[in-house]
Amino acid sequence: MSRISVRGLAVASATAVTTVGAVVGVASGADQGSSEPVEAAGTTTLLADIPAGQQAQQASLTEQVQAQSDAADATARQTAEQTARVQAAKDAAAKKKAADDAAAKAKKLRDEATASRGDTRATFPVQSHYTIAQVQAMAKQIVGSSQFACFSNIVTRESGWDYTATNPSSGAYGLVQSNPGDKMASVASDWRTNPATQIKWGLNYMNNRYGSPCGAWDYWQVHHNY
Repeated sequence: MSRISVRGLAVASATAVTTVGAVVGVASGADQGSSEPVEAAGTTTLLADIPAGQQAQQASLTEQVQAQSDAADATARQTAEQTARVQAAKDAAAKKKAADDAAAKAKKLRDEATASRGDTRATFPVQSHYTIAQVQAMAKQIVGSSQFACFSNIVTRESGWDYTATNPSSGAYGLVQSNPGDKMASVASDWRTNPATQIKWGLNYMNNRYGSPCGAWDYWQVHHNY
């Protein structure tokens, strides 16, 4: 009796498309009296390639995935660049603010220092008449806040802040009672009518002779003159 042996082969594709190939062998010419099976020679057919339609579909999907990846990368780069620009702007603003704050602080310190030690180069508009308040404001700016109280104590007692005050006995003149009055011409020729000229001269005198207006005031309290 003849026997036929059949062998099957399955090939699976990456896209879940499965093609089944079969190998069929037929035995012939065997001894009819033999009890052993005879395996016949056969032919094998393999579908190693994905069909053209499947290949095109797979390529399209690959292109879509790549396009999405490229788009995501571009978006990430744009976001990073925008974040960097925003941070740079913030850093620049912070640096400018710090510089402005430092400049303002430095100016404040300079102004305070100037106010403390005075400004003998200060100038004022020339007027035909000056009030006591105006004269005192001029003195505070010229003499400085740290010495103004002492300077004021002397001027108050010498002239009562009258820049035209004249001592009929000695001829001393002006706010600080310069004796004679024309000594103040060493500062400016308008010493008779300009309180600023008198203040500057008086400050120089006190500094040179007593070290400061407060030094002059210490002397005045003992001797009632300076």
